[in-house]
Amino acid sequence: MKQRLDRLLVEQNLAPSRERAQAFIMAGKVRVDGQPAGKSGRLISGESHLEVLDMDQPYVSRGGVKLQSALEYFNIDPRGFDAMDIGSSTGGFTDCL
Repeated sequence: MKQRLDRLLVEQNLAPSRERAQAFIMAGKVRVDGQPAGKSGRLISGESHLEVLDMDQPYVSRGGVKLQSALEYFNIDPRGFDAMDIGSSTGGFTDCL
């Protein structure tokens, strides 16, 4: 039976949550049978080989690493604040927050 790719990544412990799985897919870090995954809603057979690249990076893009560095440098704790990411990138900013 086929399942959504994002759910399958979580089920196979390749992503901690569907949101993170979707971010990995959008960032182009997921391969299905060696090919780029495409969309998170894609239906995939449970027998397909799934791979997530660059799992050691803490965020889905370098934007998250840059933001974390700035927060530490300026001694800013974003907890308890509202933030909005209105960019069209892969989501590193949001992932960091």
